[in-house]
Amino acid sequence: PGGIVCDNAGNLYVADAYSSTIRKISANMTVTTLAGVAGTTGSVDGPGITARFKGPARMTRDSKGNLLVSDNNSQIRRVTLEGVVTTLAGLPAQSGTANGAATAARFSFTNGLAFDAAGNLFVADMDNSTIRKITPAGVVTTFAGTVGGFGSVDGAGTAAQFAGVGTLAADQAGNLYATEFYNNTIRKITPAGVVTTFAGASGKPGGADGKGLAAQFSGPNDVDVDRKGNLYVADFNNNTIRKITPDGVVSTLAGSAGKAGTNDGTCAAALFDGPAGVASDDNGNVYVTELNNHTLRKIDR
Repeated sequence: PGGIVCDNAGNLYVADAYSSTIRKISANMTVTTLAGVAGTTGSVDGPGITARFKGPARMTRDSKGNLLVSDNNSQIRRVTLEGVVTTLAGLPAQSGTANGAATAARFSFTNGLAFDAAGNLFVADMDNSTIRKITPAGVVTTFAGTVGGFGSVDGAGTAAQFAGVGTLAADQAGNLYATEFYNNTIRKITPAGVVTTFAGASGKPGGADGKGLAAQFSGPNDVDVDRKGNLYVADFNNNTIRKITPDGVVSTLAGSAGKAGTNDGTCAAALFDGPAGVASDDNGNVYVTELNNHTLRKIDR
């Protein structure tokens, strides 16, 4: 399990990457398969079990509640609440850097997704080291990052550089936050496309808490923003869940850096093994998908 999102009714949706399915967990903890068939890969649009995914990685929700899914086929797929799957952008197994309308555009390992208030969808194009923008009309452009660049350079738009830009989250002011797995940082991108390093020390992996660049991460793999502007980060290699306040103060919410396990418990007494996805709900709870344990964990408020 990788990407995870919550809806307003308390349901959870999980991208079950290795099963190539989208799963739903209802508020009463019942798990069902919304789309795709476990163990069967491909790129087929259609309802429910007739649809096929190559390896769904990350998800977000639009204003109507539909799921937008990054598929390892270099595509962005849409899944309705009834489980009907369509392709929004990209073509299966055709990677590249081309901008354009819908299926004329090309991506190279689509990952994190986030919407702004105007309905634009932003995509972490991981292997291209860029963030792409898809308008409500389906037109794809490069929003930030240097195509083919691999570095840690702050700047405006395509002058900035990323290394392994993985997942995205948006706050209520329209700022994007991006995890960088290889740079071990959290980057902030304004609505105007200006990129800065928000937290973490580029090229210096670790587990230190602190403010801004004084903090350290090791393979940050997912990020979510709550309504108060707090960020939650799945710090994959540290096996911890980190919290970042709106002014950049980083603390460890749960788990113990460098220790892997399955223990339930409070704060550092709890153990994770490969936290891959993180999502917060309106009640202050945080949900975590664990890649290596094949589980979904809950951290209550």
